[in-house]
Amino acid sequence: MIQSSQQKIVDEAITSRHSMRAYLSTPVSREDIASMLEVAARAPSGSNTQPWKAYVLMGEMKERLTAEILAVYQDKAQFEALTEDYRYYPTDWSSPYLERRRKVGLDLYKLLGLGRDDKAGMHAQHGRNYAFFGAPVGMIFTVERKMNTGSWLDFGCFLQSLMIAARGRGLDTCAQAAFNRFHPVIRRVTGIPEQEIVMCGLALGVADMSQIENTLISEREPIDGFAKFLD
Repeated sequence: MIQSSQQKIVDEAITSRHSMRAYLSTPVSREDIASMLEVAARAPSGSNTQPWKAYVLMGEMKERLTAEILAVYQDKAQFEALTEDYRYYPTDWSSPYLERRRKVGLDLYKLLGLGRDDKAGMHAQHGRNYAFFGAPVGMIFTVERKMNTGSWLDFGCFLQSLMIAARGRGLDTCAQAAFNRFHPVIRRVTGIPEQEIVMCGLALGVADMSQIENTLISEREPIDGFAKFLD
């Protein structure tokens, strides 16, 4: 099958997206951010409920949120007192999900020269999440608690659409579930109300391709591992 030019563009936007964990300071304009959000808002949602909400953080507000989260992250007692706003990962890990999770983590730490026993190095690397990996734009997304599980599916469509819209503009992203646990801090700084679940964060900007962590491309299962064609 011969690919059309449109198909190539769409496929490239999707397949070139991967999580970037180091960014240049190159600014992203409000106009571009608004344009990407407008495009992403065309994502499908059940009965057109459009349950997603986005909080865009730049400048002093982003720096303040980073500072306040890191202060809690570095304080063991405060950190351990936090609980997730919702359970992102399974309580009991099983194959093949555990192996996939371990591999991508080990692959990243290997690139960064962090050994299995380098707990301090791993802690510091994880903490970079809360600085949005140096990206000039951070986002926090929420869904109201009164909505049900289907709205979370809708939000996933919105988030993917936003990340693809970013690729279409030569920008990069990293979706960050790591913010989930810090929802009390996020609420205090941003004013996000309790009735909204903090779903995740997002780093947005121009990836710094001189940083080795941005060479990591996680593996994907071949289609015969997850799809069945029923004739």
